Amino acid sequence: MEYILNRKKILSNKLFLYLTEFFAGMSVMAVELGASRLLAPYFSSSQIVWTIIIGTIMIAMALGNIYGGRKADKDPDPAGLYRRILIAAIWIAAIPVVGKYIILGISAVLIFAVNSNFLIIAAFAACMVVFVFPLFLLGTVTPSLAKYTTDSLEDNGRIIGTLGAYNTVGSIIGTFVPTFVTIPAVGTSITFLIFSGILLALSILYFVSPLESEGSAQKGEGQAPKKSSAKADRNRIIAGALIFILCVILGHSTSFAFWEKDLTFEGESVYNYLQVKETDDSVILSTNVLFGVQSILMKDAALTGMYYDYAMAATYMAGIKEKEAAGEDLDLLILGMGSGTYATQLSRYFDNINVEGVEIDDKITDLAHRYFELPKETPVTTYDGRAYLAAIDGLYDVIMVDAYQDITIPFQMSSREFFTMVKEHLAPGGIMVVNMNMYSEEDPAPGSSTASEASLFDDASINTYLADTIASVFDNVVTVKVPGATNRELFATDAGDFMTRLTTNTAMEDNETLRGMMQRVSETSVNYRKTGHIMTDDKAPVELLGMRQIDSIIKNEVSYYKGIYEKYGIQGLLDLL
Repeated sequence: MEYILNRKKILSNKLFLYLTEFFAGMSVMAVELGASRLLAPYFSSSQIVWTIIIGTIMIAMALGNIYGGRKADKDPDPAGLYRRILIAAIWIAAIPVVGKYIILGISAVLIFAVNSNFLIIAAFAACMVVFVFPLFLLGTVTPSLAKYTTDSLEDNGRIIGTLGAYNTVGSIIGTFVPTFVTIPAVGTSITFLIFSGILLALSILYFVSPLESEGSAQKGEGQAPKKSSAKADRNRIIAGALIFILCVILGHSTSFAFWEKDLTFEGESVYNYLQVKETDDSVILSTNVLFGVQSILMKDAALTGMYYDYAMAATYMAGIKEKEAAGEDLDLLILGMGSGTYATQLSRYFDNINVEGVEIDDKITDLAHRYFELPKETPVTTYDGRAYLAAIDGLYDVIMVDAYQDITIPFQMSSREFFTMVKEHLAPGGIMVVNMNMYSEEDPAPGSSTASEASLFDDASINTYLADTIASVFDNVVTVKVPGATNRELFATDAGDFMTRLTTNTAMEDNETLRGMMQRVSETSVNYRKTGHIMTDDKAPVELLGMRQIDSIIKNEVSYYKGIYEKYGIQGLLDLL
């Protein structure tokens, strides 16, 4: 059956359809990158979270492709596609307004409903609820446009190839612009709003475009398409524009920790979510909304009570007091400078120490100078820690490895090859100190007398893998548990007398507080026994191990509240709060 298809004038050539493909591809990638930044402050930005994001988005796009192709065959009117794009634009605009609350709501439900793999399940559920539907709608774009732009079999290859090229170029731009421009400059929320606005503009342009004259209408065969109401489409446009404006007003805030009222600073960088909180006696940096203290400054210059205090033992093991007596300086390198807690603390207690730092996130370095009293004379290089070691020839008496991407360990700084590189940059008698921040109270201390090799092998944790890998490179490895924290400090060296030097240099310390701290390290240190779990550049499952350990920590933290819930229900939790 022959029908007359009333076409919009804007479709008189195919350029607008190609631009639709271009901006749809751009928006898909921008939403994907925005999803990673929206989830990272709550679930981390590990490879596992990225896998969940990519997987759910591919599911959405695949289903959208199927639906879009079938819909275009049944109804060749492009108006249906642009209505779907309008709905996707509104949904994406709403993500900055309600996305954070949905994520926390899902987490609150699941934390009481699941017994294991909480972060993985919660991240997957959040992705499915927040991002699948709009990306399903955008997934209908390509097959629909393939139908609308193909006039005959003679040119369908060329036209579909052109569509694919526009989509690919749009996706490339949609990858780089959010990462290097919009997210660092204006944040994740406004990035969602920008690309939502682009999609909204596409829909509006289509619906406000006048119809072609009847004589130039396109003929085709098949069932006549349903007549769309111009008034209904106008109402859709008005409603969509009003909702978008409302989302702009309500969703421009960059606050992920919306329950916090007195944050000193909250923002984003290329690598991290950043939060600075000030108390009466300290300033704290966190790169995760829900838990974790990445750096701290004690306003009264006291010890922090955290792993930084224990890590200072590395300077005594390297003979800092003996060097002081001989008029020599100790050279120290920090890989993962953060906001400079360790460097600031060392500068407060020692005069004969040269501290150099490497920090990949320059915004954290800015915060270090602004809020954490990092001395201006302390050199900090903005670079990846491993790449920095590969580029220099210097030797250090102490190298501290404290590099984390939010709460996860970069795999390239956990392998035997990396620790071999660290060893090559240690001076004779030098010490490497590593902060392992995911120790669980349920696990036996690595190498302790209460832990058998079998138990460690059967339930090897991220710390076991790290310690085993380090022990395969260094002759001597000891660990020290930090009380009241999830941290364990590891000291590694080829020098056989490092513990003797710790004792000798501690005895030379005039500061009673420091002397007591170093004595505690000496008394509680445990020689590490290898169990054969070695990570290499080829195989370093730090994300899976780290997620499992974090899951265990969360389980321990919420066990009390879970008990209240199981005994008294929701009302018991509300009464407790």
